[in-house]
Amino acid sequence: MNAEKLKQIEEIYYAALEIPPAGREAFFKEVCGADEHLRREVESLLAFEKNSGNFLDTPPESLAAEMFSAREKQTTSLINQEISHYNIKKLLGKGGMGEVYLAEDTELGRQVALKVLPAELTKNEAGLQRFEREAQAASSLNHPNILTVYEISAEDGLHFIATEFIDGESLRQHIGRTRLELREVLDIGIQIASALAAAHKAGVVHRDIKPENIMLRADGFVKVLDFGLAKLADETTAVQHKAADAEAPTRLLHTEPGVVMGTAPYMSPEQARGLKVDARTDVWSLGVVLYEMLTRRTPFAGETMNDVIAAILKTEAAPPTSFNAEITSELERIVLKTLRKDCDQRYQHSKDLLIDLKDLKHELEFEAKLERSSPPDTHSQRELRPTLVTDAVPTGGASDIHTTSSAEYLVNGIKQHKRRALLILATLLVATSAAYVAYSRYAVASDTASIDSIAILPFTNATGDPNTEYLSDGISESLINNLSQLPQLKVIARSSAFKYKGKEIDPQAVAGALGVDTILTGRVLQRGESLQITVELMDVRDNTQVWGANYDRRATDLLETQAEISGEIAEKLRLRLTTGEQQQLAKRETTNPAAYELMLRGRFYRDKAGRENRKKAVEYFQQATDADPNYALAHAELSRGYRGLTTSSLMDPKEGTPKAAAAARRSLELDESLPDAHYAMAYIRQDAWDWAGAEVSFKRAIELNPNYARAHQGYAYYLSVMGRHDQAINEAKRARELDPISPPMNTSLGWILHFARQYDLSLEALKKSLELDQNHPTTHLYIGYNYAAKGMHKEAIAAFEHVIKLGGDTPSVRLSLGAAYAGGGERGKAQAILKQLQTGENYASPYELATLYAAMGEREQAFAALEKGYAAHDLQLQYLGVDPSMDSLRSDPRFVDLLRRVGLQ
Repeated sequence: MNAEKLKQIEEIYYAALEIPPAGREAFFKEVCGADEHLRREVESLLAFEKNSGNFLDTPPESLAAEMFSAREKQTTSLINQEISHYNIKKLLGKGGMGEVYLAEDTELGRQVALKVLPAELTKNEAGLQRFEREAQAASSLNHPNILTVYEISAEDGLHFIATEFIDGESLRQHIGRTRLELREVLDIGIQIASALAAAHKAGVVHRDIKPENIMLRADGFVKVLDFGLAKLADETTAVQHKAADAEAPTRLLHTEPGVVMGTAPYMSPEQARGLKVDARTDVWSLGVVLYEMLTRRTPFAGETMNDVIAAILKTEAAPPTSFNAEITSELERIVLKTLRKDCDQRYQHSKDLLIDLKDLKHELEFEAKLERSSPPDTHSQRELRPTLVTDAVPTGGASDIHTTSSAEYLVNGIKQHKRRALLILATLLVATSAAYVAYSRYAVASDTASIDSIAILPFTNATGDPNTEYLSDGISESLINNLSQLPQLKVIARSSAFKYKGKEIDPQAVAGALGVDTILTGRVLQRGESLQITVELMDVRDNTQVWGANYDRRATDLLETQAEISGEIAEKLRLRLTTGEQQQLAKRETTNPAAYELMLRGRFYRDKAGRENRKKAVEYFQQATDADPNYALAHAELSRGYRGLTTSSLMDPKEGTPKAAAAARRSLELDESLPDAHYAMAYIRQDAWDWAGAEVSFKRAIELNPNYARAHQGYAYYLSVMGRHDQAINEAKRARELDPISPPMNTSLGWILHFARQYDLSLEALKKSLELDQNHPTTHLYIGYNYAAKGMHKEAIAAFEHVIKLGGDTPSVRLSLGAAYAGGGERGKAQAILKQLQTGENYASPYELATLYAAMGEREQAFAALEKGYAAHDLQLQYLGVDPSMDSLRSDPRFVDLLRRVGLQ
């Protein structure tokens, strides 16, 4: 065969390797045309590639000998030669992607395996890319069960990878040579799973786990090799710069649609279809390997590759116990779980599989120890020899000799000792059982069971500069927001957690008050551009530290560090996260550190009391969106900020409402999966009297973040104004559960009970809320509403006046005070407040003006104000259907018509 033909075969062969078998027919027709001989040569090589599996296999003698004749000459020439600082000793093996040599590292004096891609193949782009992909994937990993890559380089036109030299055999050889015991299967499986967990954490999926790619050293140590089909989660960013604890399933690995990569019997269903794959495809492949180690057969077989793939896609694996009765039911469960065709029903992470394999190994070892510790049968097979035994027993001054055979003596003794032995054995068994139960509970609690509740307390500002307080607060709040989106975890909301800011705490007392099992504390120290974050996670059930860590980072790396900490917390709490949840934890809302800092500053002022702080918060949120126009979370916060100014009568709705709506819409456009965006939009829709749309948005926000206490609170208010009081009360209680010691959340329940006309229960709830904060203005305001509704005007006046003393002097509070004066017969004071608000510069809600007119008995003025409110789309009109202060107007047809126009009738 001439050189030109060989080159043509070679080029077609490497191109075909990247095409799924199902798509090769059209490819061959296009490139081979009517040349059947050319096609047969390529198909022969592909058949070798399919059966060989890794670069240590030897190709067939026929075509491959001719095909690689040029390489044979090179192989001969490389022996005893040097590549870089590697002295070639001998050929270990060769395959479709190159030769592997035993070499000596002359600089470090160690043996290495040198995988070389021949010079002529570097001209083939597909082959070179595959070689480089393997090198990149393998070199990014550092784990004792993964083949260590020392160097990737090229010299004199030769591309090579230098790796550690493994003196042992492949798992394929081992399975063919001996039958593996359960203990050995578990030991090998644990080591492979550990290697995969490390690879997946680094963002690398192997995609070709099979016995040929697993080496066993003579000491039983396992090495996973040949990442030739591996794909990096982010091929544009070095893997080592990834967040250290982001599990691979958070990042889907893309191949060209329809391209099947891997070895047929070990392919997952999604891999066989050429679909997107993630770490769960390696879980499947490892399951096949476990099945094969246990039964010496693969779970899905067929005469052709198409038959095998059909079995993978359509048939269920036979239970391993059908072929090996020694397999335990738990091991069978583990293996069959790895082989579930729906990847969402498999182990979601290799680490979960690793935990189950380790637990089973510990259980079997414990049972073996228990069995070995059982006492031998007292009736052993020793022969009892008859002898004489004399006992001298003094009797009445004479010596009587009692003689028995030693056999009879021993039998009697054995009966006594047997009873004692049985008693001791029974005691030991009870103690052992108790110990085993305790051990099992400990193992479940410490190794497998997840912890389902956490409170993240405000981090300490160790810098000591009050101007950096926003940073420590912001980190704490960001962690709360990140973790609160995990549905299986109860996360205490910020307002309750921050009640402990700056206080010496008793973790168990805090946990009891908040209703959680774990507490996270931390401190932040900033020195110039350097940032040091220290965190500690404590399990308050036994007062032990679950985890602690120090993070020394640049201030500009804060976003990435927070994602890293969130992932670490989820791991230490043993949460079984879905792919989407992993993606959510690793998600970064912005890549602009300056925008993030501005957003943190905005939140810092948003959570401080006072009108000036609210205005300053909005300014910072606006600056954050200016710094990064694509920052969805900052737009959502800006929307809430503008709405807060409007509802507090600190901004005219004509100005504030459009700005709030625009910011909410922009947030949703940028990120439909952001719960804060839906929460902001829910209020915009409610304010627009789009009642059905508002409910959809509230529900979506809660669906995306079940721990979103504010969303539960907002939905409770919505249900209340819609007159669905029972549902509203339930939602308010859920909000309080997530934010148990927050005065606003406790006050919300009182507000909703007020609209449900349950005034006494409302007052009871509000007074309990005052136990948390005696000076919370809103609580006193709602107490005043209840007293006014009950006709207790003096008490209402006292409550409203107290609100003003606490700094809550707004037009809204003044109008409520005026209505209480009018109801209490102090009409002059009510008139004075009315005149002051009518002539003042601050915006006064027409709806709230109507409540004052109604209290003064001025019915026509009240309806005039309501019509003005309707024309101006006054936000307060949403309370029209349930507000007790409007009860004196409800019988008027004009009121019924207004309800209809607002959409509440």
